[in-house]
Amino acid sequence: MKKIIYIISRLVMVFLLLVSINACTTDDLDPATEQNKPVEGGIESDANLYGILKGAFSRMTGSGYYGRDLIITNEVRTDNCFSNGNSGRFTTQAGFNYDANTGYFWDDAYRVIASANIIIGVNADELTGDAGYIAHMQGEAYVLRALAHFDLLKQYGQQNTGGTLGVPYITEFKGEDLVPSRNTITECVNFIMADLDNGFALMNTDYDSSPEFITKYAAKAIKSSVAVYFGMWAEAKTAAEAVINSGLYSIIPASQYVNSFAVDAPQNSIFELAFNATDNAGINGLAYIYRTTGGGSYGDVQVLDEVANLYDAGDVRAGILGYEGIMLRNIGKYPDNQGYDNVNVIRYEEVILNYAEALLETGGNALAQVNLLAAQRGIAPYTAVTKAIILDERRKEFIFEGKRFDDLMRTESDIVKFSLQQNFAATIPYGDHRLAWPIPKTEMDANSNMVQNTGY
Repeated sequence: MKKIIYIISRLVMVFLLLVSINACTTDDLDPATEQNKPVEGGIESDANLYGILKGAFSRMTGSGYYGRDLIITNEVRTDNCFSNGNSGRFTTQAGFNYDANTGYFWDDAYRVIASANIIIGVNADELTGDAGYIAHMQGEAYVLRALAHFDLLKQYGQQNTGGTLGVPYITEFKGEDLVPSRNTITECVNFIMADLDNGFALMNTDYDSSPEFITKYAAKAIKSSVAVYFGMWAEAKTAAEAVINSGLYSIIPASQYVNSFAVDAPQNSIFELAFNATDNAGINGLAYIYRTTGGGSYGDVQVLDEVANLYDAGDVRAGILGYEGIMLRNIGKYPDNQGYDNVNVIRYEEVILNYAEALLETGGNALAQVNLLAAQRGIAPYTAVTKAIILDERRKEFIFEGKRFDDLMRTESDIVKFSLQQNFAATIPYGDHRLAWPIPKTEMDANSNMVQNTGY
């Protein structure tokens, strides 16, 4: 797999790959074909820029990233799921037995960043087409760059293992630093927040199309989640309020909750990645891992038996659970066995709970926000709210969506061994080196300035 050094240094090769991915779906894209042609000469219009942007989204849908692995690894390492080893998949991750020979989504994320940097680095004044749309796409690229770095930081950064190092924050596609060092966690957070602000400023709601692209207020939604993760409560409150006050989204009602995961772009979707019959994730998709679907799928990721007791009577969210024989399963989320369902990256309910938590931390009315959600989930309203209640609501709302591990980490929680079904042998205390993934060996070998995480 390609390393950061390769992604940065092989300018033309990567560009040609990016535009060729989209040539089959973007009729007006005219990619450069000469391998010695500068990238700037291959981007001449808003249509060319759109093709590269589509390529960035496409990279995020791969099975190594949001298409499966990032979500699954953040579930099997928690109190939600385990790997039953049916086909041997995800037992390593679920057992916290990974080593530096496994790269996970490192390469995928940096390829998204490379695409974003091409778009950001283009001189908009030299392109033909709609200037407002070009600025909007550059805004989307800033947000994508921030999101990919945030994903990397959460998994490879040392914030949960007692260190100070984050990940290399790459801001140029044609940069001179071919062996980038790791930025500190603080530097990464500052860069992420700045990119999100830049993206929001450049985007215009007139160019918002669907949640399958980055829209203007998706920048604020993602910012609220970054701020919550790092305990930046004032920033989380302000960002969440911007999304709420936009009036563009609403909590999915109880009657539509289960079915909403089989529908593209429902009213609560802020940003989702598009999957369809053409993509045909099939055996590499989420459904194949979560269920056997009558014996035709892998079904490696099973739900811990104790999760059956998580939901109160009447809670519509329990409707996503089901049994295959005696095996408790995720039946309702990503229901299409061929992987045609879109994958939510962030939805409105997350912003509401981000806002509730920020209000709790800053002395606001968190109870009202939590009860907005409770009213649409078939459960009794709360009379008081605590941090534990908010985290419990997050677990019930986002189970199987890959958010639980991040919540455990940001609240400095141990990974508790409470079930024989869990793949790891004993409780993993917060601060254990296994709570950060190792930098891939291929990156370590190629980059003399890279520092490995402790314990690998």
